[in-house]
Amino acid sequence: MKIKGKFTAVLLTLFLGTLPLVGHQKQGDRFGYHDTIIVPPGETRDNVITVGGDVVVEGKVRKSVVAIGGTITVSGEVEDSVVGIGTKITLKASAVIHGDLVGLGGTIDKEPGYRVDGDTVYFKSSDITGKFFKEGAKGIFSFSLLPIILVFKFVSIFIWFLMVFLVAALFPRQITLASGQIRKSFWPIFGTGLLALILYTIFVIIAAVLCLVLIGIPILLFLAVAGFIVKIFGRVVLFYFFGESLARGFNRQSVSAMGGSLLGLLVVSFIGFIPFLGFLFTLCLSIIGWGVVIRTKFGTAENAFLRKAKV
Repeated sequence: MKIKGKFTAVLLTLFLGTLPLVGHQKQGDRFGYHDTIIVPPGETRDNVITVGGDVVVEGKVRKSVVAIGGTITVSGEVEDSVVGIGTKITLKASAVIHGDLVGLGGTIDKEPGYRVDGDTVYFKSSDITGKFFKEGAKGIFSFSLLPIILVFKFVSIFIWFLMVFLVAALFPRQITLASGQIRKSFWPIFGTGLLALILYTIFVIIAAVLCLVLIGIPILLFLAVAGFIVKIFGRVVLFYFFGESLARGFNRQSVSAMGGSLLGLLVVSFIGFIPFLGFLFTLCLSIIGWGVVIRTKFGTAENAFLRKAKV
């Protein structure tokens, strides 16, 4: 089994499963939060996705079942994959999964007679903590950090998914305007972002030093909040930029701010899994994100540095 390829499949499953929720939810999809989703015998659904809830599949799911926390119980049929992050997964004797079974943390209980046509990928939390308590720090460093890194990445990706959903819903016009300026003025935006990040870092250092005399605490808090807002908006703009570019490559003339941003999140997250290159790519995204936010004034102007001519 190729682990790297399998986790790429997991990432695609997680986000392609959520893409149908963009703009509107298909009739065959079910999305839940801290509730119970049941697919009874004789019923068919496309995707079933839940956060902190329970999923019971007695009928048929045409695509994937994805859960973060909660439980998944399958006694019916799933044509694609079953993915659980910190989830208790139970496969009854009559369960049939044509794709992969993936568990990151949580537990997997299987009754005799179940069927999984794809691969089973499972990392127990005890694999990491047990190694640490038995062998100390030396043991944890000798143990593969892949599961830990993947868990943190999936949590980070999910948080970004929520941020994209919120920002794209509230500021669709600003996102599309700011994204368009990246193509028109890439190098001015890059230069603006690089200078802004350098100045921001200097201000943070100065504020941290001033914290010794208390006056720097409110300044540092202000800088932290401002930096957070700029990062969120700038990154969502870049997600849309990449998503729209990919959609154009498939001859899609237009894509919504929500759909493009989520598609771009998938692309950026995939590149982020590449060692070293992913770090450099993320650094460049930060520079461009700061630049496009400042230069377009949060997507409200093509160039905030140009003064309007007086009539």
